[in-house]
Amino acid sequence: MKLIIAIIHERNKQKLSEALFAEGISYTKLGSTGGFLRQGNATLLIAVEDGQVETVLTLVRTGCKTSERFVPVSAEPGIAQSQYGPNMGSVVRDASGGGVAFVVNIEEFHRF
Repeated sequence: MKLIIAIIHERNKQKLSEALFAEGISYTKLGSTGGFLRQGNATLLIAVEDGQVETVLTLVRTGCKTSERFVPVSAEPGIAQSQYGPNMGSVVRDASGGGVAFVVNIEEFHRF
C-alpha cells in the first residue's frame, strides 16, 4: 500500500476531486499555503494499493496544469522590486497551478 501526498493549487481541487471520485478513490484534504507568492493550496492524502499509484498520478498530472501569470510586485509584502532587476518593471512572472506528489510506503494501515 502507498500514501500519495499531492499538493495542488486550490483552483484545481474541484477538478481533481471529481476525477478521484469517478475512479472510486477516496482521500483526505488539508488546506495549506506555500510557494513563492504564498498562494492557497490543497494537500490531498491518498492511500491506495500499489497498482493504483499510476492512475492517481495521471489524474494529478492531467488535472493540475501549470499556467503563467504576471503579478504586481507590490502585491507581495517584503519583496523589493530591485530583487528582479531594472527590466522587470513592477510585475513578476509567476508560474502557478500545477502540483507535486510524494509517494511513500505505508507500513501499517488501521481504520477506526
